[in-house]
Order: sequence, then structure tokens, then C-alpha cells
Amino acid sequence: MPSIATIPDEMADDALKLLENKIDQLIELCAELNRENRQLKAENLGWRQERRELIEKNDLARERVEATLARLRDLE
Repeated sequence: MPSIATIPDEMADDALKLLENKIDQLIELCAELNRENRQLKAENLGWRQERRELIEKNDLARERVEATLARLRDLE
């Protein structure tokens, strides 16, 4: 049985171990959030590129439709 003098030391050790565990959990959470953040940034970059490509295709299609309409007007 531990002596009365060692109980506060044991409590301090337990508190320190608990704090260490919480710090380790926070470090792992930060690492996980950093991985997720990098993944989301990469996805965002992909979506932005796809959006630019779709805008370009839309502009090209609009120009073709306008050119076709102009030719049809000229035929009238």
C-alpha cells in the first residue's frame, strides 16, 4: 500500500500522463486536419479549373450560336 507521502506524487503523475495524452490527441487531430485541409485545397483547385474550362466552352458555344444566327439573318 502506498504511503500517504506518495499519493500526491502519484496524483501529479496521473495528471501529467492525462495532460500528455490530451496533447498527443491534439497533435494527431492537428495532423488529421492538415491532411484534410490539403485535400480540400486540391479539390478546390480542381473545381476551379473545371469551372474555367466550362466557362470557356460556354463562351465558345455562345459565339457559335451567335454566328449561326447572324448567318440566318443574312439569308433572310
